[in-house]
Amino acid sequence: MISLRQHAISLIAVFLALALGLFLGSGFIGDRMNALTGTDRDKIGNLQDERDALEKEAGHDTAFIKGVTPRLVNGVLTKQSVLIITAPDAADSDAEALKGLINDAGGTVSGQIAMTTTLVRDQEASKLRTIVDQSIPTGAQLRVDFTDSGSRLGDLLGVTLLTRNGQRPQPADVRSTTLQTLAEGGFIEYAAGSIKPADLVLVLTGGEMPGDSGAQGQLVGRFAAAMAARGAGGVLAGRTGSASGGSPLGVVRSDPSLNNTISTVDNVDQGTGQVTTVLAFGEESQGRSGAFGTGMGATAITVGAEGEK
Repeated sequence: MISLRQHAISLIAVFLALALGLFLGSGFIGDRMNALTGTDRDKIGNLQDERDALEKEAGHDTAFIKGVTPRLVNGVLTKQSVLIITAPDAADSDAEALKGLINDAGGTVSGQIAMTTTLVRDQEASKLRTIVDQSIPTGAQLRVDFTDSGSRLGDLLGVTLLTRNGQRPQPADVRSTTLQTLAEGGFIEYAAGSIKPADLVLVLTGGEMPGDSGAQGQLVGRFAAAMAARGAGGVLAGRTGSASGGSPLGVVRSDPSLNNTISTVDNVDQGTGQVTTVLAFGEESQGRSGAFGTGMGATAITVGAEGEK
């Protein structure tokens, strides 16, 4: 069986070979081809043949992953539901791919909520605090040590929308009022009537954040960890580069109090990362969190491959 490591190496080789092919096909080289010796021509021909072979191998690897994915995730999320929350820089294609995999794993998607730019930039912190304070369900309490916007909102939505150990979810009118108030305040977007209680939460983000993003990574990372702690678990998944610097995954992985609360996957833009995200939910349901992928702070490339990165 082709390993995930071999697949990654193959893809890297393809990109390098393609870059070489583009260079060789440029006018700079084309004008000087006649000056090359026979040996040089043979070397170039061999490189082109290797590039073509690697392209073919990568195509086979991709087809293989697509073919075995349904079997890999089968039954992982039986009778469990997942709420998807997207940061402003998350890719729609990642969300759609994961919805399909969640269904393949026997789970259901309980809805999708989009975080707004106003929220992640923390532009209306005092307004958000007021809404959070006024939206705490009767009989519930938020953690007093959570004082930042991301943690407080994540805690509130966790209490309101997530369940664990078979506990009864908050009444529909409580959920609806909280979500509507946050939407009217400009902090979230969602389709009215589409959000149901869930066991698990998936927070999707993009890749590496630009240098002028401020504390956006802090807000998204802390939000995800706080919300996941209220349910059966959660996964914070981002694209390649999402574990670097002040990006959400980097924030979570650099803080043990957060890293032990939610699993992270740093290559959700790839098929292997999408499979890992679903497998990580299985781990979360068993009370185990992990840092998966190929980026900074990852401890394994996927679930069950500890030490292989």
